[in-house]
Amino acid sequence: MKCGQRPCLCNKKVKVTLADGKARTIQHMMVTTFWHPDGTPMSAQQFLELLFGKLPEFFKNEAELRAIWSQPDTRAKLLQGLAEKGFGAEQMAEMQRIIDAERSDLFDVLAHVAYAMTPLTREERAARARAEITMHFTGKQQAFLDFVLAQYIKVGVEELAQDKFSPLLKLKYHNAIADAVADLGKPEEIGKVFVGFQKYLYQPQL
Repeated sequence: MKCGQRPCLCNKKVKVTLADGKARTIQHMMVTTFWHPDGTPMSAQQFLELLFGKLPEFFKNEAELRAIWSQPDTRAKLLQGLAEKGFGAEQMAEMQRIIDAERSDLFDVLAHVAYAMTPLTREERAARARAEITMHFTGKQQAFLDFVLAQYIKVGVEELAQDKFSPLLKLKYHNAIADAVADLGKPEEIGKVFVGFQKYLYQPQL
């Protein structure tokens, strides 16, 4: 793909210092792929600065971001709010590429932009979560959650959305819901496991 066609990332990296005085490193883009809500084109740096300025409207500190992101329902509301401000799925995916975090969670994109935190890969987050999962869930629950984490690593945080619970359960148990119930309990109990484990993905490292 040549520069001038759709998103072209070149190897050059640029440090951008935001209003908090901390620098973020972004990949220099030879073409503009971002648009301001008023329809004017923006550079990657301008988009980064705009996102940084808007994030305090959604969470006041790192702890609140972690709490919001740990629950599928509040995470969905945050993503919807960001999309309404011009930071939809496509724009956030582009930001992942710009900060070289395509293998990371969107949480890491927001935390990096807001607080200059170093992104973790989804694989690293899953490994940390597994250590906690072994202490809080039964063996069969762990097997299901390990399957969920594998999908999360492969696809992204969208696999942890509430509407992905049933499809993941059917995929894991080859549409045999009776087998899932026999292993894991009633659907509402399995749902609590699916939601409850997610906080371990986003807790701070001790």
